[in-house]
Amino acid sequence: MPHWRLVAAPCFVILCAAAITPAAAQDAAAGEKVFKTQCMACHAVVEGRKGIGPNLHGVVGRAAGIVPDFKYSEANKNSGLTWDTPTLDRYLVAPKQVVPNTTMGYAGLKNDTQRSDLIAYLATVK
Repeated sequence: MPHWRLVAAPCFVILCAAAITPAAAQDAAAGEKVFKTQCMACHAVVEGRKGIGPNLHGVVGRAAGIVPDFKYSEANKNSGLTWDTPTLDRYLVAPKQVVPNTTMGYAGLKNDTQRSDLIAYLATVK
């Protein structure tokens, strides 16, 4: 086997793997744009501001169903979830699958990059 093939083959495999692996970097600025187009109609991030949905100020790390003065579904209140990054990621893909009988009418954010960026943005809202 020619020498160049011994070097080229492993490099090709590494490059292919890198191309199909989702980017780990999160972009909070891009996530703010996602929030404005996907979430802001129902949710606020300014502390104390009310919306159709619960306020998301400080949501990352918070237990589900505890924002004062918001009428949560029993499913959400009793879910036992904490909104950490992995839980938010699963929930934002398909809310009704993660919390059956939730009243959140959102079908889900399927785009991995947008979802990751959105979670990065929400983590900055403290």
